[in-house]
Amino acid sequence: MSRHKLDLLTREAFAALSLHEKNAYLQSVVKEIQAARAEEPLPLEKDALSRLRRFYSRRSFADLKLESIKIEAMKSALSGLAEAIHLGEVKKAITHEVPSQPRPITRAAPIDDDQLMFFVPAVHDAPVKDDLNLMDIAPFSLSKTVRGGVLRYELKDSIVTIEGGAEVGLATAYDYDIFINMVSHLAAEMRDFHISQKKGLRPAIPARVYRPAAADLLKFCRRDLGGKQYLELEKALDRLQATRIKITNLSDGKRRETEAFPLIGRFKVVSRTLQDKVDQVEIEIPQWVYDGVVTPNGKPSILTLNPDYFLIARPLAKFIYRLARKAAGDGEAYYRVEDLHYRSGSRLPPHKFTLALEQLVTASRQDPLPDYDIELRKGDRGVVLHMRHRKGPALPSSLAAAANG
Repeated sequence: MSRHKLDLLTREAFAALSLHEKNAYLQSVVKEIQAARAEEPLPLEKDALSRLRRFYSRRSFADLKLESIKIEAMKSALSGLAEAIHLGEVKKAITHEVPSQPRPITRAAPIDDDQLMFFVPAVHDAPVKDDLNLMDIAPFSLSKTVRGGVLRYELKDSIVTIEGGAEVGLATAYDYDIFINMVSHLAAEMRDFHISQKKGLRPAIPARVYRPAAADLLKFCRRDLGGKQYLELEKALDRLQATRIKITNLSDGKRRETEAFPLIGRFKVVSRTLQDKVDQVEIEIPQWVYDGVVTPNGKPSILTLNPDYFLIARPLAKFIYRLARKAAGDGEAYYRVEDLHYRSGSRLPPHKFTLALEQLVTASRQDPLPDYDIELRKGDRGVVLHMRHRKGPALPSSLAAAANG
């Protein structure tokens, strides 16, 4: 049994925090504990936060009031978290304090949350045109922890290779939220540019350098503003810059051309606070993203995502939502589980991936994905995942199948 040391605030330092800061700090501690145990992030609800706040201040297990909790799994989870905080370390045991029932798909929105609409470019209208669509595959690692390696997708019209940095690994599904933020900023700048042009003004074309405040970026991604979030932000930028996508376009089975590009260009931390937290960053927008939004060949294709996408806690669920948004749109679409396994880049063996997908579908009945209902059905060539927009009309099966290409 190995152990992971926790770098915890003293009780005096914790007491000096505001209520919002205490909640954010406890969420970050729980996230660290779950990461050490290789568990999916499972944010605390208000009641659990209240109990842990009292416990952290006095380190008395009586403050948890476990006897008043009727759900045994929750009682066990809180007890395990409190023990880790009390000892200042995490026991990486085989057993976990995670509920055995399906985990929630989405996390609670942060305090003082401001929902923002945002946009993602469909990559078939970016420089590589119709040869690649990053929403049809996972351009990030689905692993809960950072991993190295290469993702390779051999599709009908292209071969896509995604490779992470040797030292920092592949970008994760959560890192990719920052990429979405960058593109959203550029799309909003272009919207304002066109509005100004229609008014007869002569606006400057959007710059390729984006300088967001770290707090604004985290708020856009609907994350808490705890200290560890700022540390993770810098690490995420490292992984995004190091992750490169290489596309070989195919024509009649023959290779035509190859393009390679990073998810983000260079970046730097422009300023830090007195507490050495990241205050403002500078991100260079890659040419392939810039061309796809600012100077596209024809009309740029922008897909609007539900802002609750940022609250999806499971990487697999993020992949499924993005796929549904592209393939199903306002209607419906089908994908064979075998194809989903391939397009996700998951390292799980097929039977375990199928189990993970079944658990996701089960959980979605109580905690649905934004906009889409998902269901596993038996098809002629195996089990298929049916994705349908809740407000959209059902499409004939032939059209839904065609949407999958």
